[in-house]
Amino acid sequence: MAGINGTVSWQIQPLDWFNSNLAGSFWDYRSNYLKSVNDPLRYQVLWTSAGVTEGTEPSSGNFSSNSGDVVNVIFKVETTVGDGYWQELGSIKKSRDIANKKYDDGSQPLGHRFTVDISQLVSNELSYSLCPINKGTWQSNYYGGMNGGLTMQDNVLGASGGAMGTPVSRYNVSRNGTYRLLKVSVNYEIINGDGEIVSATGGGTSNTITVINSVNQFEKDSLFYNSSYNMSTSSSNKYKFLSRCPNSTDSSPLTYHFQKPIRIDEQAEYLQFYIRNIRSTSIITGDDTVGTVGLYVETFLADGTAENQFYLRDFEDNIITDNSNNGYVTPEEYQNAMFVQNVSPYYINNTTNLIGLSKKSPTNSPSNYPYWNTYTGNKITSNTAYYRVSMSRFAMWSPYTERRTSKYRYYTIDREDEKNAYGFVRFHWLNSVGGIDSYTAKRDVVEGLTISRDVIERKSGDRTWYQGQKNNNDTIFDTSLYHSDTMRGGDIYKGGREVSNVNAERVQSVYTEPLNKSVSKWLEEMMLSPNVWIEMDTEATEMGNTRNPYLRPSDKEYIPVIITNSDVETVNQEAGLVKFNIEYTLAHKVITQRN
Repeated sequence: MAGINGTVSWQIQPLDWFNSNLAGSFWDYRSNYLKSVNDPLRYQVLWTSAGVTEGTEPSSGNFSSNSGDVVNVIFKVETTVGDGYWQELGSIKKSRDIANKKYDDGSQPLGHRFTVDISQLVSNELSYSLCPINKGTWQSNYYGGMNGGLTMQDNVLGASGGAMGTPVSRYNVSRNGTYRLLKVSVNYEIINGDGEIVSATGGGTSNTITVINSVNQFEKDSLFYNSSYNMSTSSSNKYKFLSRCPNSTDSSPLTYHFQKPIRIDEQAEYLQFYIRNIRSTSIITGDDTVGTVGLYVETFLADGTAENQFYLRDFEDNIITDNSNNGYVTPEEYQNAMFVQNVSPYYINNTTNLIGLSKKSPTNSPSNYPYWNTYTGNKITSNTAYYRVSMSRFAMWSPYTERRTSKYRYYTIDREDEKNAYGFVRFHWLNSVGGIDSYTAKRDVVEGLTISRDVIERKSGDRTWYQGQKNNNDTIFDTSLYHSDTMRGGDIYKGGREVSNVNAERVQSVYTEPLNKSVSKWLEEMMLSPNVWIEMDTEATEMGNTRNPYLRPSDKEYIPVIITNSDVETVNQEAGLVKFNIEYTLAHKVITQRN
């Protein structure tokens, strides 16, 4: 196969450093591994060859020693969720960019540049991943929870089990829709001595990044994420969970915190977070190896007195481990994955998967990893006023230093009794930073139906002729000959205008509590989200819990809804606090009969 004249090098890619071609082109040199799939994802390569400027045409006359001028660059786009199975999304063949000229003398820069933006191609691969209600975490980071996208084909059965096959297919699940690892490789087409366009050897691969289904807000983000959502080795307690809810702060006193209200019976309050590097800089002298991680939960009384402390660690089961360190089992340094943890009061009080403050020393036996003691103390009690959650990492070696590496999240216990006649409405939605947020609205619940009918007109019954019956000696049809209760002429129960079809939607609305500015600006994301759900308890969801309580550990389920508000007021200086009237309809339409 032919080669290329000159060389090809990367110019622009979403991830690069100060000593690259990006230096001086972009602030901070784009050195963040976590990117938004809804921002431009530009890739550019530069082909340089002797005497070639941007305006120089590739020539067959330059073909020599089986190498020629580059005409096209082929960008191959591949993604994975970290399990090693790269999927090719597509290839983009790109001719060189439009030539540039200097404004003063008209001269052109050297080489040919080839630039593509692949964000629209990759964005179709990302949606959301819901953890089942009342589950601590999803089963696998690779496959996530209840993923968005197309409904998977569900008719594949295994070979065993006779004619019916095995009841569960291994082929009807999709990989996690929350995040993708992304890389782009390039190959070339050249012009040979006969003027033909042929493939050439060579090529290269970009740096690997992670993309998530988030949106960069111009008025909120100076540079997307600015690394603060990308949990890595820092010990500065700066890392954020994937939510813009303002219940996260490090300032004091505690009375100034916004504490997100959460009811004691709520089963699904999830924190999602992305971990790139699980190590922690110098967590002990001369070493940054982390042995285990957990979400540290601290409960408090109304006066701020500390009450109970424990750790949630369900998500740790999804951490990739490495046993190459003299037989010790440690978390692999680079996780590059999305994690989720249930921090709801109901789950905390009803799970046995809590861990205590003291830790066992690690041994050479992998079965002793992670090295926690089981927690048996009080959890969230009737006296608990609020609690806070943060991420802690622990050194692998003595003295097993604990280090907080995230901001706090604060929750206040809402003990208002739920109305008997009108239940509260709990919403979940895909938020702007690629996680799942939740909120319970409790005021002025309204339900109803919006109905339209398709009407047709049919022939009316003939009232002139009524079929008789045998009476005395009349020779009319005997009643025994009737096969149904119809009669000639008297069938006026149908005909005229008839409804051929009923179209109905179940419409509902509910008001929030009075909201201050920061909370209302956060809650407006629900109105902007393409994916919103409410929790519902139905016969179908109860059956799911009965049939498989591991897969569906709650008798509640996420039911998709469409927010129908055309406008929403988030700030009103005159009124002060504002309330949202959330109007929505069930995404599953009301099913009606056809005539």
